[in-house]
Amino acid sequence: MSIKLINIGFGNIVSANRIISIVSPESAPIKRIIQDARDRGMLIDATYGRRTRAVVIMDSDHIILSAVQPETVAQRLSNKEDLSDEG
Repeated sequence: MSIKLINIGFGNIVSANRIISIVSPESAPIKRIIQDARDRGMLIDATYGRRTRAVVIMDSDHIILSAVQPETVAQRLSNKEDLSDEG
């Protein structure tokens, strides 16, 4: 099993194999997930002070905030998988 990395914006990279979900931060349940992660010390803010546009939920219980759209992160993930299928 090879390690696949995905860029979530501003040069921040996460392991694509460990991503459970990429969601928008707009709904109340997601806002609660973010606050709970902040309280537990499991929140990683990779927005560089910009507006949060995507919330990446990892299998390690970490929650990562990103300033790029969820669709963009998903597209990068899909492109990465397409490239690895060719090789």
